[in-house]
Amino acid sequence: MKNTTKIAGVGIFLLIVFVMVPWAIAASGRWDFYYTLTSVALLSIASAGVWLTFYIGRINIGQGAYTLAGGYVSAVLVTQAGVNFWLTLPLAGLFCAALSVLIGLPILRLRGVYFAMITLVLTEVARLTALALPITQGAKGITSIPLPRELSLFGMTLIPDFARLENPKLAFYLMAVILMIASYAALYRIVNSRLGHLCRSLQQNEELASSIGVNISYLRVLAYAISSFYGGIAGASFVAISQSIYPSSFQVADSVNFMLNCFLGGLGFVFGPMLGTLVLYFGWDLLFTTGRYQLLIYSSLLIALMMLLPNGLLSLNQLRGKGMRK
Repeated sequence: MKNTTKIAGVGIFLLIVFVMVPWAIAASGRWDFYYTLTSVALLSIASAGVWLTFYIGRINIGQGAYTLAGGYVSAVLVTQAGVNFWLTLPLAGLFCAALSVLIGLPILRLRGVYFAMITLVLTEVARLTALALPITQGAKGITSIPLPRELSLFGMTLIPDFARLENPKLAFYLMAVILMIASYAALYRIVNSRLGHLCRSLQQNEELASSIGVNISYLRVLAYAISSFYGGIAGASFVAISQSIYPSSFQVADSVNFMLNCFLGGLGFVFGPMLGTLVLYFGWDLLFTTGRYQLLIYSSLLIALMMLLPNGLLSLNQLRGKGMRK
């Protein structure tokens, strides 16, 4: 019964994102919504990486550093080396994963609070590095990045040239949604595998996990590397959409928002970051009409939600189930 419900839920979700959303946008003529939803999908991928570090009991406030690094890796490879964008996606993710291993090996040995404090400065370090390096062109950034080219295999076109498409906004939306679905499917598989069960043991009691032979240092670094890989591909995808990147493209505030997305959606749910990103993104835009009170109302609502629903918005379903059983 539970599996049938999950399959039905996945089917409805796919129907919404691939059929109903494009139909609604075409009917309304609001093509700008494609960019908004594309941004939500890509931000949720970066947030999914942050959620994985929460899953091992660590607070990650530095994901903005990896989205920025992934964006620059893709931009440099496309503009200066002529590499096809589609090949830069995994390369950007792998670069960020390798970078996170170098950073994570020493700091993941620290207790959680110290790890969180160090990750807080990573995004600013990445920004200053982008300002200083000649290859990133400093404050000028990298602009005029071409749209994704055609990707073919044995003469067969797998992905068309976006520059030749009549509606590249739709193409970017589909790209982002497919990446998001693949990312969350992989995350769900990780969480429900033996690796995921071992990671959960770190969240509960690291000393106990270590006493039964769990290599906690290895698991921490592996989870952090996967988290950073997600940040890298999200950053690279943003570069393709905006066709530019600057040192200020991702800031400390973005790293904090990635973390808030996880809290809001629910730390106990794999798909929590996806819902949290959607609500946070549109919630901020809806409050724009309140003017100077926007930030005050926004922060107050977030605090209230976290107090009333400490397990996130997805815990509403659990509360409803308990109420029905009573």
